[in-house]
Amino acid sequence: MLGGRRDLAIDLGTANTLVWGRGRGIILREPTVIALNQRNGDVLAMGTDAYAMIGRTPGHIIAERPLRGGAITDFDTTARLIRLLLQRVGVSRFNRPRVLICVPSAITTVERRAVEEAALQAGASAAYLMEEPMAAAIGARLPIHEPIGNMVIDVGGGTSEVAVISMGGMVSSKAIRVGGFDIDAAVQNYVRREYAVAIGERTAEELKMAIGSAYPQLEEPKAEIRGRELATGLPKVVLVGAEELREAIDDCLSAIVAAVLGTLSECPPELTQDVLESGMYLTGGGALLRGLDARIAQETEVDVNLLDTPLETVVTGAGITIESFDELKHLFAG
Repeated sequence: MLGGRRDLAIDLGTANTLVWGRGRGIILREPTVIALNQRNGDVLAMGTDAYAMIGRTPGHIIAERPLRGGAITDFDTTARLIRLLLQRVGVSRFNRPRVLICVPSAITTVERRAVEEAALQAGASAAYLMEEPMAAAIGARLPIHEPIGNMVIDVGGGTSEVAVISMGGMVSSKAIRVGGFDIDAAVQNYVRREYAVAIGERTAEELKMAIGSAYPQLEEPKAEIRGRELATGLPKVVLVGAEELREAIDDCLSAIVAAVLGTLSECPPELTQDVLESGMYLTGGGALLRGLDARIAQETEVDVNLLDTPLETVVTGAGITIESFDELKHLFAG
C-alpha cells in the first residue's frame, strides 16, 4: 500500500478545482481553465493565469474550460489539466499518489472512465471516483451512515445536484445541467436583448456577484457595466438593477427549485420527515448567490442551511474520506 500522506482528493469542478493533500488539507485552488496555443498545442497557462486570458487573447490562443455542464468536453485537454494540477502539488514519476476525484452524479459510464484514465495518465498510481453529493454530505459533517435522511443541494458551475442520503447511500437524487455558468449566460442574453449591448462571460459573472440575487433583498442596488453596442460596435455603459437581473435568471433558479421538489417527492416518507426536521444543506459556488437559500426555503416550505464555506464542502468531504481511506472506500462510486 502506498504511503498515506501521498493520497490526494480532487474536486474537479466545472468552475473551480480544489486539491486536498492527505494530512495537509486544501493545498491548491484554481479556476478550471487552461490556455492553449492552437498552432503548436503548447499549454500557456492554467488556473488563475488562464482565467485572466478569457476573452482577451488573439485567435490562435484559446483560454477554455475543458469541463462544461459537469461533463468532459475535451478529454485530451482535461488530461493535460489534471497532469498540470498534479505537477503543481508535487506529483512526479517517483511519487505516484492514489487520487480520489469528485464527479457529478449525472456523468455517464464513458465519462467516468475518461476521468479515471485522465488521472492515471497524469501520474496517479490509482484513481477512484466519488459522487459530489456524497462528498458534500461528508464535508457538511452529516450523519450519512445512520438511518436518517440527510439532504444536500450542491449548486456548481455546470450542474446542480440534489440528493437524500441515508445509510451511506443515495436514496433519491436529481442532477440537472444547470449551474452558475447558465446563470451567467442568462445575464449575457438579458443585457443583449434589453440593452442591445454585448458583454463577455467574465463581465456577466462580475455583475452577478455584484448585484445578483435569487430573492428580494432589503437593498436593490444598480451596477454599471461596460460592453459593446450591437448597432454601432462602439463601447457603451449601461445601468442594470438587481430586480431586473433577478428576473433575467429566474428560469435557471426555477429549474434548481424543481430539482429539489422532485427529489423530495421521490423520497420515502420517513426520510422526508427527517429532512423536514433537520432542513436541507446548501453548498457549492452557486450557494453564494444572495437569497438562494431563502427562495428554496419559501418554495419548498423546508428550512435551508447555508454552509459556511460552500466552495470547499465537496473537497473537504473527499479529504475526510482519504484521511480514513480504508474505512470509507466503500463510498466510492462504482
